[in-house]
Amino acid sequence: MTELILPPKYLDEYKHPVIFLAGPIQGAYDWQKQAIDILKKSSKDLYIASPRRGIAKKGDFSTEMYNEQVDWETFHLRKAGKNGAVLFWLAKEADHKCYRAYAQTTRFELAEWKLRHERDSSNLVIGIEEGFTGAKYIRRRISQDCPEVHICSSLEETCEKAINLFT
Repeated sequence: MTELILPPKYLDEYKHPVIFLAGPIQGAYDWQKQAIDILKKSSKDLYIASPRRGIAKKGDFSTEMYNEQVDWETFHLRKAGKNGAVLFWLAKEADHKCYRAYAQTTRFELAEWKLRHERDSSNLVIGIEEGFTGAKYIRRRISQDCPEVHICSSLEETCEKAINLFT
C-alpha cells in the first residue's frame, strides 16, 4: 500500500517507511507528480511525502501558511531520514523568476541532508537532471564526502534507488 501525504496533513501513526520528495518547486515543472506515479508502481508499503501542495498557489504564502509548510517539511524530512529515504531530484529550471535564485531552498536542504547522512547515516539518494545549474559542483562534493550516496541521472532511477535503500 502506498499512501500520499501532502501538506498540511500529518498521520496519527506511521507504519511504513517514508520517502520524502525533496527538490525545487518554484520555477520547476511538477516532477513530484511523475515521482509519485513511479513510486506507486513499486508495490512496496510506503508513504510518499510531497511538499508540493495539491492546490495551485500563486504568490507568497502568508506567514502562518509559510510556517505550516516549513514545519510540515521538517517533520517529514526527519521521518524519512530515520525510516525511509530522502529523495532529492534536482530538476532543471522550467520557469525563471528574476527575483529568486532557482532552487535556493533545495540547495540549503541538500547540504543539510548531506551532513545528516554523514553524521546519522540517513538514507539519501540524489538525482540530477541534465541542465540543473551547479550540478558539476554538487556531484564532486557528494562524491568526495559521501561516495556511497547514489547520484542518478533519471527520475526513474532515483525513485528505484530510494526504494532499494530500505528494502
